[in-house]
Amino acid sequence: MGSPRVLPDRRLSTQTWEVIVARTLISLRVQSPMAKSSSQQSSKRRMPAQAKLRRIRLFATDVDGVLTDGGMYYSDSGQQMKRFNVWDGMGLALMRQAGLILGIITTEKTKLVAQRAKKLQITEVHQGVWDKLGVLKALGKRYGVTLEEMAFIGDDINDFEALQAVGFSASPADGRQEIRKSVHYVCKAKGGEGAVRELADMILAAQSKGGHPW
Repeated sequence: MGSPRVLPDRRLSTQTWEVIVARTLISLRVQSPMAKSSSQQSSKRRMPAQAKLRRIRLFATDVDGVLTDGGMYYSDSGQQMKRFNVWDGMGLALMRQAGLILGIITTEKTKLVAQRAKKLQITEVHQGVWDKLGVLKALGKRYGVTLEEMAFIGDDINDFEALQAVGFSASPADGRQEIRKSVHYVCKAKGGEGAVRELADMILAAQSKGGHPW
């Protein structure tokens, strides 16, 4: 397996991040599905979910609260730990075998995520990232994939811009309320409990001639 891809450093200063959060909160209030006109909503969601899923060529996911339950665990020695779900791992492996491009985009930066990605043979691992949409656009240029051909799953407001831009967006069942209201699909499963596998099965089933995810 090749070494992880490296994109230009897109980490922002704390002050810049505060501006992004403020803009996102305003956008959530002004542009949320509850505030949009019915014509705007129908324009965004006109294409049936199955048609959207059949177009997906690149799948990207957040980590904390999506691939994990969002908890921060520490040993007595102060070592950080994360709990991943094997169902999610299988879902990612099945998508990779089906030819989808996989990416991990997270604001945190830990060796644990790098180790998990290496085990799952995911080379597009982008940690310490605030501008997740920027990373998706860069990946699109690299692989010749449009935003409409991407799926992204996130759970918090720092995922909002990316979720609004992609062809299919999703949130775990326990994602932030603002995020759950803004995505195409809210998973039945919670973060760290199979939400990514649930979405993976949907994508693979939509793209399978037999209508099943394997």
